[in-house]
Amino acid sequence: MTRIVTRTCSPVDAEILTRHGLHPVLARLYAARGVCLPDEIETGLARLVPPGALRGCEDAAALLADAIQHKRRMLVVADYDCDGATACAVAVRGLRMFGGQIDYLVPNRFEYGYGLTPEIVALAERGASGKPDLLITVDNGIASVDGVAAANALGIDVLVTDHHLPGDELPAARAIVNPNQPGCTFPSKCIAGVGVMFYVLLALRAELRRRGAFDDALPEPRLDGLLDLVALGTVADVVKLDGNNRVLVAQGLQRIRKGRMQPGIAALFRAAARDARSASGFDLGFALGPRLNAAGRLSDMSLGIECLTTDDVGRAWELAQQLDTMNRERREIEAGMQQQALDDLSTIDPAGATTITLFNPGWHQGVIGIVAGRLKEKFHRPSFTFALADDSGQTVKGSGRSIAGFHLRDALDLISKREPDLIVKFGGHAMAAGLTLAAADVPRFSAAFEAVGREWLSADALSRTVETDGELEDAYFTPQFVEMLDAAVWGQGFPAPVFSGDFDIASQALVKDKHLKLQLVRGRQRFNAIWFNHTDTLPARTTVAYRLASDTWNGVSRVQLIVEHAVS
Repeated sequence: MTRIVTRTCSPVDAEILTRHGLHPVLARLYAARGVCLPDEIETGLARLVPPGALRGCEDAAALLADAIQHKRRMLVVADYDCDGATACAVAVRGLRMFGGQIDYLVPNRFEYGYGLTPEIVALAERGASGKPDLLITVDNGIASVDGVAAANALGIDVLVTDHHLPGDELPAARAIVNPNQPGCTFPSKCIAGVGVMFYVLLALRAELRRRGAFDDALPEPRLDGLLDLVALGTVADVVKLDGNNRVLVAQGLQRIRKGRMQPGIAALFRAAARDARSASGFDLGFALGPRLNAAGRLSDMSLGIECLTTDDVGRAWELAQQLDTMNRERREIEAGMQQQALDDLSTIDPAGATTITLFNPGWHQGVIGIVAGRLKEKFHRPSFTFALADDSGQTVKGSGRSIAGFHLRDALDLISKREPDLIVKFGGHAMAAGLTLAAADVPRFSAAFEAVGREWLSADALSRTVETDGELEDAYFTPQFVEMLDAAVWGQGFPAPVFSGDFDIASQALVKDKHLKLQLVRGRQRFNAIWFNHTDTLPARTTVAYRLASDTWNGVSRVQLIVEHAVS
């Protein structure tokens, strides 16, 4: 059962924002998302929380400043998703601006797994450039206790920059920068890994400024040139867009729209057939992010990182095309796996369970997270999908996605405490997590996961609720209004506007056998609409929850409704 509900909005807050000069509908949208004061919508860089508030940032800056001034070799150890790739690019580009000797290493996820492991430290030690003096983790490392110990034993210093939740023991690194580590009072706990690395660079610049390091030979660099990368990683990692993250994303989008972006970002926009001049968070999250992630899922994220770090426009375009091809392959693999997953569920009623756990030995481990997300969306249940971890068939890796009110990493932590010999390792966030266990133990994990689900999830939590911003007046169904909405920053925790209303269905037909194309009527107005990946026809009169999009054909722009849900 799915309900369409309208977000509550404080009329007083909306009125204050309107008096500040905001469009009345935009004021209502912001007020419904908890914005009370006009300065909360400001996205200038002056609104950023200062780096000094981030625990470990000044220690990291001193460590990096020493490394730069003593010409020590630094090596970034990156994660293999979009956040990790952009964080690596920010680290490499930023540290080179300061004159640092910096390179990067991207472990193959299928060979080395996740995080700074002892095996990766050994790989770094015998690298082509020789043993590094300093390892810098980006978007990982907070759980790498053994890996940091291995580096320390070899005389290699480690700087951990991460945003994932820490375990009971922190690694013995020279410095740790993570807003979620104990004792850190930084208010933006949901900053992405790329944002953490950007903050470290801000602190490094301040430290080098104090040391008098900048002169004609080394002018003080401008770090705002990295904000396109910060925006991409932040949106693609689906972290909550609190006020601080909205500043980072808004500033990055502003640069992209003005054409001031890395060659790789421009090439990815071109490969995705998106216009960077009107770039939105939707483009970053659903066009550029998946193309970068495809490299990490199917091959080697070093392709994506090279795309983001090269200054050669031709090379960037060549790499963007390769990433686009990989993304098409990823979609084909995902579609097949998703159909297999639905076939596996055809004999089971997911409504009779609180969770979903599926394992198929033929699945590709690089795509299981996406399939888990699709199952979560379709059935509104916390979902885990598993694939074989290696050719031995003895171990599996799982990827999970969750729903509101069910903290996935905490659930895994509880299971590991109840059954200490079940999970080999795990990690993640509230909404996404991963784990490794023995293939023979998947049924046992499924039962333990379902037990937690039955304890934590109420009937209300398992009922899908589509939140909307209510009715939209007829006068605002214009391309200009859509352009105004698209210019704002929306995302996780600050959702894009979804409106709702009653419409008559004038016509409906399937497009490509999987999308429902509609003509909706309200009063004297007709609206073109489409419901992607939906094939069931609608009754003659329906309540529709929808987003607005601008559809341009032969130079003429018209408003199209993107249906999110409908109830009769």
